[in-house]
Amino acid sequence: MQSSRSGFLASPSGSARPARPAQLDPAILDHLGGGLDPEVISEMSHASAAALLDRVHHTEDPQIVRRVITLVDTEGVDIIAQLWSNAEPDSLPGILWRLYLLRTWMQRNREQIARLWRLGEPVATTASAIVGVDETPDAEDIARTADSILSGAFTGDFAVALDRASAFTDVIANGLRVQAHRITAPQKDAAAHGGTQGAQEASHDVQTRAARLMHTAANLLTTSRDFHEGAHLWRRGRLE
Repeated sequence: MQSSRSGFLASPSGSARPARPAQLDPAILDHLGGGLDPEVISEMSHASAAALLDRVHHTEDPQIVRRVITLVDTEGVDIIAQLWSNAEPDSLPGILWRLYLLRTWMQRNREQIARLWRLGEPVATTASAIVGVDETPDAEDIARTADSILSGAFTGDFAVALDRASAFTDVIANGLRVQAHRITAPQKDAAAHGGTQGAQEASHDVQTRAARLMHTAANLLTTSRDFHEGAHLWRRGRLE
């Protein structure tokens, strides 16, 4: 797991690229690759996000829905990064960018995230109900939830999908904090009773690991707030 400004970082898949889905105009991407004025890129970012969401909301073709949901899998994350990665989190392209990254991160780290969920949500709470995950998910449950959240954004109530994403990232952030506490607790006890130089060095390594976990947790909490605010803006008709 790597931390980033949005709480998680997906790397390009490196897989061969089939033809781009019809919803993303290749001409737009060609222009972006050639370099455009930032204001023009911003306009394309907002227009493409709105057009993609509207197209999928009004289709009854499940193949189109699946192609859009798996866009990163087939095209690589750089395709949508060129369009949306610089958009503010309180905008439609910015929120869609975070939703795509969330799905990719969940799919690629499903086993680790399942463990973090069990740490962060040891008993079912309202978060479990909102996300649709019980307190003992396995890797496949996480993968299905990843698809469900993103597909719900395109085919269901967009605000509800954002609420689910917010609740999910909040639980995982809590799981990271619990994990950090668990790995440092034995070191604190050992330090209280003195220790060898080797033990002190081991303690330093553990503290470094714990600090990284806490840093990632903080980034995820920021992302959770972004999703929560996005849901609020969408319900008010102000997420554009």
